[in-house]
Amino acid sequence: MNTLKTALLLGLLSILLVFMGSYLGGAGGAMSFFVIALVINFASYWWSDKLVLKMYRAKPAEETQVPELYSIVRNLTAKANLPMPKLYILPQDTPNAFATGRNPEHAAVAVTSGILRILNKQELEGVLAHELSHVKNRDILIGTIAAAIAGAISLIATMLRYAFIFAGGNRRRNDNVMGLLVMSIIAPISALIIQMAISRSREFQADASAAKLIGSPRGLAVALEKLEQNIKRKPFQRGAQATAHLFIINPFKQNFLSSLFRTHPTTEQRIEKLYALNLN
Repeated sequence: MNTLKTALLLGLLSILLVFMGSYLGGAGGAMSFFVIALVINFASYWWSDKLVLKMYRAKPAEETQVPELYSIVRNLTAKANLPMPKLYILPQDTPNAFATGRNPEHAAVAVTSGILRILNKQELEGVLAHELSHVKNRDILIGTIAAAIAGAISLIATMLRYAFIFAGGNRRRNDNVMGLLVMSIIAPISALIIQMAISRSREFQADASAAKLIGSPRGLAVALEKLEQNIKRKPFQRGAQATAHLFIINPFKQNFLSSLFRTHPTTEQRIEKLYALNLN
């Protein structure tokens, strides 16, 4: 059911992009934006992991430096019947983690230096089990493609708003110009809502899969609470909001607008669902 829902949501994102092209340039515009959607999907499939890792200055994790990290991941991948992913460290004091890659055979798991300092072994195991569950469920590729298309829609919508602002005289009263303005506002909001729906359902599923993999919800639940409190005190200062859904907890400062379009369920909801799981 989740796979069908995700395919539907990704299809809606692409349709929205094509619709914008049709509005701007008729059949030719629709075809052009359809090609753009295909290119975005193709590029996201092959290079999204490298782009995200580079964006956050991730460095390959050496086993001699973080032996416990390697030990935990090896144990979890054996249990989950997954290949060993590449491991990376983000030079970031704020604790967080994410996974990326187009499939389990080309996966990477990245953790911040901060998370290695504040979590004990049980809590870190819960976080890593969550990220490996995303890998196994092939959530990361889906989320990255959704973010890429949503980002493209938002960029085009911004261009449309500027076109309206700089339109002169009578054009401001033209119905077509008003239509452009309305679409430039609605389109990115629609894209965010679709992206948000993908992320929220996948987070709950990854939480449940992680708890089942390690046999207890406690490690992940305690880790989520710790991460939430630390991020409130010291959110990420660099990075792109379009990547927020990749992290186990949204790493950026929350304001009124971002709280309306949360990419993650609330931490309270996630912890409540974790403790309500029947793992017998």
